[in-house]
Amino acid sequence: MACAAGLALVPLIAWAQPSTPPPAPAGPRAYTPVTDDMLRSPPPGEWIAWRRTQDNQGSSPLTRINRSTVGRLELAWAWPMADDGIQETAPLMHDGLLFLQTNSSVVQALDARTGDLVWEYRPTLPKVPVEQAYRRYQGRRQKNSIALYMDTVVLTTADARIVVLDARTGAVLREAQVFDPELGYGYTVGPQIVNGKIISAISGCSIAETAGGCFITAHDFTTLKEVWRVNTLDDPENPAQSASWGPVPPQNRWGGTPWTTGSYDPRTNLVFWGTGGPGPYAELVRGSGAGDVLYTNSTLAIDASTGKIRWYYQHLPRDNWDLDSPFERILVDDRSGGEVRHLLITVAGKNGIFFALDRDTGRYLWSQETVFQNVVTGIDPDGKVHVNTDLIPKRLGEEMLACASVSGGKLWQAASYSPLSKSLFVPLTESCSSVTPIQAEFAAGSMVGSVKMGPRKLPPGSEDAGLVQAIPIGAERPPSGGWEARQRTSLTSSLLATDGGLVFGGDAGRYVKAWDQKSGKIVWQARLNAPVGGSPMTYELDGEQFLVVPTGYSAAAATISSAFPEVPLPSGTGNSIFVFKLKKK
Repeated sequence: MACAAGLALVPLIAWAQPSTPPPAPAGPRAYTPVTDDMLRSPPPGEWIAWRRTQDNQGSSPLTRINRSTVGRLELAWAWPMADDGIQETAPLMHDGLLFLQTNSSVVQALDARTGDLVWEYRPTLPKVPVEQAYRRYQGRRQKNSIALYMDTVVLTTADARIVVLDARTGAVLREAQVFDPELGYGYTVGPQIVNGKIISAISGCSIAETAGGCFITAHDFTTLKEVWRVNTLDDPENPAQSASWGPVPPQNRWGGTPWTTGSYDPRTNLVFWGTGGPGPYAELVRGSGAGDVLYTNSTLAIDASTGKIRWYYQHLPRDNWDLDSPFERILVDDRSGGEVRHLLITVAGKNGIFFALDRDTGRYLWSQETVFQNVVTGIDPDGKVHVNTDLIPKRLGEEMLACASVSGGKLWQAASYSPLSKSLFVPLTESCSSVTPIQAEFAAGSMVGSVKMGPRKLPPGSEDAGLVQAIPIGAERPPSGGWEARQRTSLTSSLLATDGGLVFGGDAGRYVKAWDQKSGKIVWQARLNAPVGGSPMTYELDGEQFLVVPTGYSAAAATISSAFPEVPLPSGTGNSIFVFKLKKK
């Protein structure tokens, strides 16, 4: 796709200076290259990608930890993360090495049996001026910023680089400066690897200097040369996309950020990425009128070879409340009814609405609300989403109460689909806040939201902030089934489903929990040092199954903590991982 006119991006392959070298490894290790076939069908005992498999299901086939044995879990080892900041990490494990990416683009490899450090990569990052608060904030909230491929670790950095590391030693093999960090661009999510291409998405698209372009790109794994790019704010090949912004030219558009790593279907060679909302947030400030502002808050199905958009579906048009819809797109094959239906399922955005789409065509199948929301008034049979126009401010300073809030609803914490129970398990938060449009100065490094957000609070009549919901999945809306597990504190981690019949996750109250997939009852819990965060995962070595639980500072806990004042949050960050295994009988 073409770039927006006037974008001041750095050259596509401006090679960066070598970063600080890692410490020397203890010795050579056996390491099996991670191939494309392995990414499509991982070894059962390993976790080699963000949600383990390229369909983003976030599920493990391991069964040693199950309903009968989970009570025997005990701590095997723990490890403090290398840096503080908002904790949203996703550990990976392959060939006995546990790879951990933390804030400031630090990567560590640990011995997955003992927790001993094998190597560390710590890059030198540019200093961000103190007055550029939003840019600094984005640089301290990296999520799943690594991928494994062949004998390397592929890292996307806070200063907009792609770095390829030797998986055995942490040595830098090659790196490329993809976008200009001085404009505010940076990576907060990691890449997906598809047939020798590194497919990644940039953040910072709501910072003043980045108007006109937010991008999903593909780079050749061997050379790091760019193969294709999609601009989520400007598609010259789709007149409807440009028209949906009204009189706003591409160089005055912000947003459309792909905040969450996409999924991949090898059958059709399509990757599926979600996008966030437009900027400025209020349409009376951004000048788009009643336009839908495509491709914001949308699912984009992109040909992995060419970068062509094959279809798109918009989950929330005309967003005025920063209710991003970029979260994980999960691919499921439904075999009920005598035919295979290829589904894309997602709780796409902060308003918590679940969507089921035909992933070959983008056709809307069905939807379901999860948390209390007042922004969407209805969805037509053809999938057209209607917003509550009474909540669209007509003048500056006009305050509206939006539910869910900018803090969700559903946030970055990923849902998990279990093939065992054929259900999607979703971590959710009940939350509302006032949204008031203002005329703000677009200063360097600042966000262009141009709204004032009020304190987060519970919806009317609600006493519980946290919710895990189980949604039975099929090509047609299920008439019944599923369950809800509500609790006072907010859910602060992704969820992990296993073939042991369990769902693992954690909350602001510092509890990691296991829910029974059938009933939603808590069958095990342990209290740790900080809110549970990031993406819990599991692996198996030497006949033992391990459960990895990240903890640390959580914006998902802090923004709604006034709803449960009896549960004080820690004053420190406590960013760590805790690794459990079954106590021997």
